[in-house]
Amino acid sequence: MPSGQALLRTRHVRTWSAYSNQQKTTDITSSYLPIIFYPTDTHWKFDGPLEADEFKHHVFARSGPLTLAGFVNSGADWVDRFKPFIEDGKTIVASPHKVFGPQTNDLVLQLRKRGIGKVILGGMLANMCVESHLRELLEQGFQIAVVKDATAGPRHPVWGDGYQAAMINYRFLAHAVWSTDEVVARMQAA
Repeated sequence: MPSGQALLRTRHVRTWSAYSNQQKTTDITSSYLPIIFYPTDTHWKFDGPLEADEFKHHVFARSGPLTLAGFVNSGADWVDRFKPFIEDGKTIVASPHKVFGPQTNDLVLQLRKRGIGKVILGGMLANMCVESHLRELLEQGFQIAVVKDATAGPRHPVWGDGYQAAMINYRFLAHAVWSTDEVVARMQAA
């Protein structure tokens, strides 16, 4: 299942919008972690299956790290519905990650510099990027809750159901696995 269909199946956009609306009424810091590939990244000597597909279709392609030429409405641009939340001047927009986890961006630095120790996590590729971020942030000492309906994953006819694989692992790893409604209720009660 292509990621767009996975986003619809889990209602990712609707639920993440509900979370974002509530988050903006609190003092909770939000962050966005783009995945972006530059022309120089096409010179890598090897890729995993998902990376190869992303390169082939220019899914997260940008023309370069110091230019926004061709960025708007590209695969690297953020979803229009989320732009008001991301471009509010308060949201952390971390440096791009290249593969799946935050080891290649500045997310941990951004969180630590703000004294943040608890993270509510969601995103598009449940079994890839979201799970990789979960694992690394746990190793770095953060407390993590994953928002199960603000997380989507692909279904592949040969590789399997990425969303279900991630949900199983989240239950073993995360401090909590909540629905968006549960997250919003906790925010309202805080």
